[in-house]
Amino acid sequence: MEKITSCSEMQQQARQWQSEQKRVGFVPTMGALHEGHLSLVKESLAHNETTVVSIFVNPAQFGPGEDFESYPRTLENDLAMLDQLGVDLLFLPSQDDFYQDGFSTYIEPPVVANRFEGTLRKDHFRGVTTVVLKLFMLTLPTNVYFGQKDFQQCAVLSTMIDDLALPVQFHRMPIVREEDGLAMSSRNRYLSESDREKARAISAALFSAQAAFENGEKEGCILRKIATDYLQKHGIHEIDYLTIVDPRSLTEVETIVTDVVLLVAARIGTTRLLDNILLTE
Repeated sequence: MEKITSCSEMQQQARQWQSEQKRVGFVPTMGALHEGHLSLVKESLAHNETTVVSIFVNPAQFGPGEDFESYPRTLENDLAMLDQLGVDLLFLPSQDDFYQDGFSTYIEPPVVANRFEGTLRKDHFRGVTTVVLKLFMLTLPTNVYFGQKDFQQCAVLSTMIDDLALPVQFHRMPIVREEDGLAMSSRNRYLSESDREKARAISAALFSAQAAFENGEKEGCILRKIATDYLQKHGIHEIDYLTIVDPRSLTEVETIVTDVVLLVAARIGTTRLLDNILLTE
C-alpha cells in the first residue's frame, strides 16, 4: 500500500490516474477504523480500479469543548487493516499542510445542514463540507463512499455534490452493527462497560419503532413515543433529538406515506452516539 502525506503529491498522483482514465474510489475517514469503515473500503475495491483511503482528524468540524484532542487515533492498527484489504493508496495529510497558514476559505453548507446536528454543533457542517470538498479536489475520485450512520452528513454531502455539479458519484452504504445491534462507531471506544451495556438500547429503540411501523402504525408521534419510551425505560434520558424525517430534505414527517428515516442522537455518560433506521414500505 502506497502512502502519501503531501497534498500536492496526492493531487499529482490523482491527475495521473485521471489521465489514464482510471476509476478511483475514495473513502475519507478520521481513522480509528472498524468494520463499518472497512465495509466502505471493500465496496470501493469491488467497483474501482484504484482505491484511496484518507485518514485525517479534521479540526474544522470540532467545536469548543468537543473531543478533537481525545479523538481516538490508532494509526498502526489502521494501516495493518487497510494493507490487508489491498488498498492502493493511503492519504495521510498533516494539519499544517492541509490548512496552511492563512487558510480562510470555507464552504457554506446546504440548507439540509440547518437542523439537528447543525443546530447543536455550531459550524460542524461548515468544517465537514470544507474538508470533504478539498479532499475531493486532491484525490479526484470517481466514486465516494460514506456510511449511513451519519445520515445527516450523507444528506449534506450528497446535496453539496448535486448543487456544485461535482463529477463524483456518491454512495451511502448501510450501517454495520455489533452483534447486539449497536451501530459501529469510533466513539464506542469511549464507553465504559456499564455504558456499553446501556448503549444497546439505542438500536433496540429504533427496532421497536420499526416493528410497530411494519405492523401498520404510520403516525410519527406514536412511533417517536415508542422509541423514546424504550430509551427512557432503559436509562437513557439525555436525548438530543429523536425524529422521523424525509430522507433527502430531513424535514420532519408526521403521517408516513412514503419512505422515511428515524434519527436519534443520545448521550450515555460523556459519549454522544448517533443512530438511525430507514422505515420503508
